[in-house]
Amino acid sequence: MPSSTPVVPVHAVRHVLFDADGVIQVLPGGWYAAVEPFLGDRAREFLHAAWRDERPTLSGQGDFLPLLAAALAEHGVAEPAEVVHRAVWQRIERIEETFALIHALRRNGYGVHLGTNQERRRAEHMRTALGYDELFDVSCYSYDLGLTKPDPAFFIEAARRIGANPSAILFVDDGLANVEGARAAGLEAVHWEHTQGPAVLVDLLAEHGVDAHPPAR
Repeated sequence: MPSSTPVVPVHAVRHVLFDADGVIQVLPGGWYAAVEPFLGDRAREFLHAAWRDERPTLSGQGDFLPLLAAALAEHGVAEPAEVVHRAVWQRIERIEETFALIHALRRNGYGVHLGTNQERRRAEHMRTALGYDELFDVSCYSYDLGLTKPDPAFFIEAARRIGANPSAILFVDDGLANVEGARAAGLEAVHWEHTQGPAVLVDLLAEHGVDAHPPAR
């Protein structure tokens, strides 16, 4: 006689891994506006060059600050790299609506984790000044892993550090390529960015069996 007990999948999602920029945090006004006081109408050109220089440091290869200093000098900017990094790369605002959802997930018994591409100096600011080391159970920064999204290896290593089967982890990112990389590694994944609003994310999580509603009192 068939049992009436519901069958729970062996690897039901018990962990949610969040991207940072565009999901839990933003740069107020955007990157170009943050750079304009230093570069004026060359802000876009400068930023794209700086991002190219930054790319190896995202996987822990070298220090971004000397590269930023060289890019500033090349563009005729005398401002110290430390000042520009603080004014632009560290100009981060937490998205409190997303953090309210993260707190609800934790109260509902889920592990909540961070998976983000960051060079070391910006990551250290996030970990300390923004308090992310205390807010997340496991933090997976690309510079520390030596791997960057969307490489599936990033997500396999993240799952190892979380201590869970990849299929028990749901990843949230505003970049479709990163979502596809997570899926290739065996994670569940949803494509979402903060301007869609937290209610949309709650519904997307629910499609994967994840309850992000605040616990009933």
